[in-house]
Amino acid sequence: MSFKKDLRYAACGLLMGSADIVPGVSGGTVALILGIYTRLVEAISRFDTRLIALVARGKLHDAALRVDLRFLIALGLGIVTGIASFATLMHHFLEHYLSYTMAAFFGLILASSWLVARMVRRETAWSYLGAVVIGIVGASVALAIVTQHSLGSRPGNVYTFGCGAIAICAMILPGISGAYILVLLGKYSEITGIIKDVVHLDVTYQGLITLGVFALGCGVGLVLFSKFLRWLLARWNAETISLLCGFMIGSLYRIWPFQRDLTPEVDKIQFKRFQPFWPSELNSEVIICLVIAISAIVVVLVLDRFAQRKNQHEPQAVS
Repeated sequence: MSFKKDLRYAACGLLMGSADIVPGVSGGTVALILGIYTRLVEAISRFDTRLIALVARGKLHDAALRVDLRFLIALGLGIVTGIASFATLMHHFLEHYLSYTMAAFFGLILASSWLVARMVRRETAWSYLGAVVIGIVGASVALAIVTQHSLGSRPGNVYTFGCGAIAICAMILPGISGAYILVLLGKYSEITGIIKDVVHLDVTYQGLITLGVFALGCGVGLVLFSKFLRWLLARWNAETISLLCGFMIGSLYRIWPFQRDLTPEVDKIQFKRFQPFWPSELNSEVIICLVIAISAIVVVLVLDRFAQRKNQHEPQAVS
């Protein structure tokens, strides 16, 4: 893999990390849009006993090739950079320009949902109908998740382990935000609080235990779920893509530009509750949101068109 491709994957990670900051937007959505989703799932799913055996025998090069390590490192560096670089800026936009920010992401994901839907291979009318039904199911599931309120936290390491496993699975599913799942499970504040304490070297023994159990849950959940996703994509690619597309469409409810704040007393946006509404008049805010959303749609479609033309003129690699 060339250095140019390293930069490309780092840029993809940068976009994934930036998107993860926005409530209701998943890094998995961005990976699917950018065309690296299947490769990411494939790489993560190869963290298994065979990898451990290769490392134990000192075959580090083979181990790195097995998990596509160079790709994961480039992508991971981009994700970390995106989160660190854009966290403050994105939070500023969300706090002061919520409608406009959501309008941009709404347009991006709406147009991207159309592009993902085109990836579904349809051979007969029945297969087309099946894909539509699966997409509706996916949209319904995503909608049910993003409209839930916090379930409240429960004590114990078993619950913490489960929260880690569930949240990390959501992070690689398009349309479902892992951070939002943690908020629903009542663990977001506790886990982020411990991470901040670790950064400031002010963490307790119990805090380290909790963070370790949570990280273990994330690791186990990520590997097992990625294996399941790889199996689905290999055996039922069209159906799986339809389901993922449905997740993206269902998540649009969460990022509808026009939201009524139901918890004005809450400061942090990740803990706020919003209720989407339909604007009663065509005022300046509505017009600006429409312009931003349509512009985002146009940008996605133009970039897709450019990518298609580039692929047509590039010579195919001989394997």
